[in-house]
Amino acid sequence: MKKIALVLASVLLLSGCSNGGASKAQESFIAGSGAVTKIKQSNRIAAPAISGMTLNGTQFTLAPGKVAVINVWASWCSPCRAEEPTLSALSTKFPDVQFVGILTRDNPVNAEAFTRTRHTPYPTLIDDSILIGFRKSLPANAIPTTVVLDKNGKVAARISGSVTVASLSQLIDEVSAE
Repeated sequence: MKKIALVLASVLLLSGCSNGGASKAQESFIAGSGAVTKIKQSNRIAAPAISGMTLNGTQFTLAPGKVAVINVWASWCSPCRAEEPTLSALSTKFPDVQFVGILTRDNPVNAEAFTRTRHTPYPTLIDDSILIGFRKSLPANAIPTTVVLDKNGKVAARISGSVTVASLSQLIDEVSAE
């Protein structure tokens, strides 16, 4: 009986040292610093096609001819969750700018519940293979990452890490004025 109790206590003790079921995505999470990178107009390259199925099951295609803000995020990512109110507010403040999320390394069910609860006003695509298309310009090097596209669909800037009202507003204003 003592042996069974000892084994049971050992199992409980060791299981308390586990990572609590964290996914490999969460374990390999890289937080950005909020650094802003801009590309001169003459050096910009086209962004990949931004289209696919959204969290709510509709088809979405980014419309050409408008400035766009592409936010790469995951529902388990604390900085992503923290910046959502800022992105939502700015999407309302800049109605002529298209905002779209790209979910990465996450469960769509959890992400859909998060956006529904928060009343996120812009769509999120569930196909993170889109991110491969940014590899020659400004790839998503952290979660969250926000990329700003110019009116010609070219990558103009990236914020690696959480956005702030000031940092993203300034980028939107600069790219919109071009």
